[in-house]
Amino acid sequence: MVTQNTATGSNTIKRRHLVYSLITGLLIGAIAGAPLGWIAHQYYYQQRLAQFLLCREQNRNQPAAYVDSICGRSF
Repeated sequence: MVTQNTATGSNTIKRRHLVYSLITGLLIGAIAGAPLGWIAHQYYYQQRLAQFLLCREQNRNQPAAYVDSICGRSF
């Protein structure tokens, strides 16, 4: 039979390790999340601009106030 020799002092999780793990996770999340957020923002911006320009083009013969109420103001 195999016996395991474990010391209780070396395998305990300390509060310091949890804090370091949390800080590491936050740093990795910020580094990975910033480019993803920027890409998502650019995609949303392009989609919104395309919708805005298409609506303006479809209603180009209408008065400006009417087009603003339907399509929204430029952002």
